[in-house]
Amino acid sequence: MAAGFGAASRFVLGQEGRITVVKAPNDRPVIAIPDLRGNGAAQQHMAKFNEALWTDVESSGVLKMAPKSMYPMQVPQQPSDLRTPSSPTENLKGLALNDWYQPPASAGYLAYGYTAVTGDQIVLSGWLSATNQPSAAPLLAKRYFGPNTEEGARKVAQEFAADIMGQFGGKSLMGTKIYFVSDRTGKKEIWSMNYDGSEQKPITSYNNISSFPALSQDGTKIAFTTWREGTPQIYIHSLETGRKLVFYNQRASMNASAEFTPDGQGLLFSSTAGGGSAQIYRTDLNGGNVRRISTNRAIEVEPRVNPKTGQDIVFVSGRLGSPQLFKMSMDGTDVVQLTPGDGEAVNPSWHPDGQKIAFAWTKGFDIGNFNIFIMDVASKQYVQLTHGAGRNENPSWAPDGMHIVFSAKRGRTTQIYSMLADGTNVKQLTSAGNNEKPVWSKTALK
Repeated sequence: MAAGFGAASRFVLGQEGRITVVKAPNDRPVIAIPDLRGNGAAQQHMAKFNEALWTDVESSGVLKMAPKSMYPMQVPQQPSDLRTPSSPTENLKGLALNDWYQPPASAGYLAYGYTAVTGDQIVLSGWLSATNQPSAAPLLAKRYFGPNTEEGARKVAQEFAADIMGQFGGKSLMGTKIYFVSDRTGKKEIWSMNYDGSEQKPITSYNNISSFPALSQDGTKIAFTTWREGTPQIYIHSLETGRKLVFYNQRASMNASAEFTPDGQGLLFSSTAGGGSAQIYRTDLNGGNVRRISTNRAIEVEPRVNPKTGQDIVFVSGRLGSPQLFKMSMDGTDVVQLTPGDGEAVNPSWHPDGQKIAFAWTKGFDIGNFNIFIMDVASKQYVQLTHGAGRNENPSWAPDGMHIVFSAKRGRTTQIYSMLADGTNVKQLTSAGNNEKPVWSKTALK
């Protein structure tokens, strides 16, 4: 199994060097998560609570959800509600773990619990049990606390979901952010939202065009391109204070498409400072100590640094006539062509393991539209994730290496979606205005 592509898939080499996805959903453990109930004042928030709990576990890619229509009639709220059947064939209508293990639920695991309000806090008591081990202690038994608000209910649900996923080797995305470009205010500005699409809010308010966001490895800084001063220039903001940081743009008609180095001490970007086509440069974090990396007559843009090595750069070059993906060392040497030259290949994004990239490509599979692909950089083998669903661009990996966020024009507007890295479980995250160029923070901002 290829690490990072999701526990529900394996990859084999097919014709023409392509990677073929073989989906194996039955390899995933099956879990039942009935709707939990809330006591007293907690009940008003349970719809959002149950939605968040189900969605987070379902979208993790590590578990298969038993359909709610197959559940028994009664649901335990705590271990003391569970009964032991007097015989192997006795059905206690949900109050025995074996009722959940047997058809029609056929779930190997059951998550259950309840919420209550103490003071101004919502308190979740949650358990996870293996349904084929009725006498064993629960795998998970924990209390969670949050404000008695809709957001507090979502918080404790997501913390419970994170602990459930952790039992099966999954990683929670709770606390991570997605930054993107939106025109919903009439101008393109940088926005942020939670990993599930909640709490969408603006980061910039320059009342101009701000685009191409990039994040530092530690999630504390964001770089982007803005036309505020007439020509495209790079700005850097602190995400901790919201303030603009010092960055000196070299004199050029364009400085754009920034990328932080993994150590957070430098920046790569594309610039026309050399007087011809845009080339790739590197500077210190404040814009000083400028070094030119690429030296080609063709346009070279979108440098992306390998997060593991800090030395390999994938980038987009027009040296073959149409945009294609190439790789080179940080000093501009050892240039390797990655895409074969047909179609247009753009928007590379490194997987956290530093071995794979996601990118957008028009390669003949859907004439006129970009689709999202994944490539193993060493072998150049690739797999297509989106098919026949509009124009799909700007993929960005989640820090768990199992999810991808991307923008797609499916209808009149461009919106942001997330999916598992095998192309399944697609979820729309935005709906207001047009939204594009998402980047997923590499860590949760403290």
